[in-house]
Amino acid sequence: MTHEAAQGAGAEDAGEERRLTTREAAELLGVKPETVYAYVSRGQLSSRRSPGGRGSTFGRAEVERLAGRTGRREARAAAGDLVFRTGITLIEPDRYYYRGVDATDLARRYGYEEVAEWIWTGELRPGARFTAPPESLAAAGRVAAALPSHSSATDRLRAAVAAAATVDPLRFDLSPQGVLSSARGLIPTLVGALPVTAGQASDVEDAAGGSLAGQLWPRLADTPADPASLAVLDTALALLADHDLAASTLAARVAASAHANPYAVVSAGLGVLEGPLHGAASGLAHRMLSEVVDRGSAAPVVAGHLRTGRRVPGLGHRLYSGEDPRARVLFTLLAEVPRAAPALAAARDVVATTARHAPLHANVDLALAVLSVAYGMPAEAGETVFAVSRTAGWIAHALEEYAERPLRMRPRGQYVGPRAPQPLPTPLPWPPSSPSPSVAPPSAPPSAPVPPSAQVPSPAPVPSAPSPPPPSAPPANY
Repeated sequence: MTHEAAQGAGAEDAGEERRLTTREAAELLGVKPETVYAYVSRGQLSSRRSPGGRGSTFGRAEVERLAGRTGRREARAAAGDLVFRTGITLIEPDRYYYRGVDATDLARRYGYEEVAEWIWTGELRPGARFTAPPESLAAAGRVAAALPSHSSATDRLRAAVAAAATVDPLRFDLSPQGVLSSARGLIPTLVGALPVTAGQASDVEDAAGGSLAGQLWPRLADTPADPASLAVLDTALALLADHDLAASTLAARVAASAHANPYAVVSAGLGVLEGPLHGAASGLAHRMLSEVVDRGSAAPVVAGHLRTGRRVPGLGHRLYSGEDPRARVLFTLLAEVPRAAPALAAARDVVATTARHAPLHANVDLALAVLSVAYGMPAEAGETVFAVSRTAGWIAHALEEYAERPLRMRPRGQYVGPRAPQPLPTPLPWPPSSPSPSVAPPSAPPSAPVPPSAQVPSPAPVPSAPSPPPPSAPPANY
């Protein structure tokens, strides 16, 4: 109890409810303590001196009535923090919630589309299915097919978003109904723009009218999905739909703050997702796990990562002190899939081996790697699942941001350049030579040639020191 609270407690009478201290009143109103005293001076709030004459107390009912009239203000963030009000995802040390409901419980019981509807509207609609508009699917498919054969799935998704936007004349309708209509068509369009694997061409038509997971599976794996493996993919999509303000989600909110249309919001999210410290992390876990399965032991693979200064992928998360709850759910489901047994055993070997060096726990990248390795999917499969799934979260955050004050995200830069004013710079020739020196050396005056006998031999070149290994990636925070 604070010093003021202790004084306030002494002011209680036998039949009177305990009065609030200044700090407690400020927290209830969402203002600074100084503002509470301003309310008193303007006659909006009455106070009473606490026993001993130090500090003031306030009636709870009166403070609550004032809060109801003025509205509780958003709490100020600590210096350097960037905080936004959101009603979508709450993250706690060992679990997370979608609109107050445990996200893992939702993902176990409902499919991706149903969870997406819950995130968007706060309404649970069993049996929800998303259908791609034919013109949108055709445009996205043409553009994605025109890309080079080596293009990544994320390349195709970004191209598909841009193409789908061009055939949606209502994309600038930022009403909730308009945004949701675009989103329900965009997500299956993204899936439909991905190429089908060689062994799955005959199954695409059957999956077209089914769940989104059923439509995505033939674009990830060569073998048909059994019910257990399809349930793993559907659950993974639901678990990854949102995770508070990850880097890609922040980019999406910045775009929405400028009232960019939903397609542009998703494009902003995909652009950040492509970074090596965000969506690409699952590919690193896939490659590592494949090597562990091939070598039959995690010890040499983990040792190789640590020896070269690399972080072992698939382990650790900034927001969870223990195992990532998303990984925990997926590992439980994968344990019921016989084909996943070798990859799952390899993942557990990685966790156990690394635990001797550092107390790190599995994150969702390692769980996705078990699925992708078990079914021979490409290394980028986890990133594809992540991108398709997180589109629902980006749309949810866009809906929130559209309701906020436009362009509110305008930080001010701290200038650290040369002191102004500076003279105009000296013009240099174009194009610049390669490599271009940052500062041109002064020209030396012409001199007479030096006779060969007077020339000093050049010293032998000194071998350069090897470049240090790249810094290890920070633990996951998405």
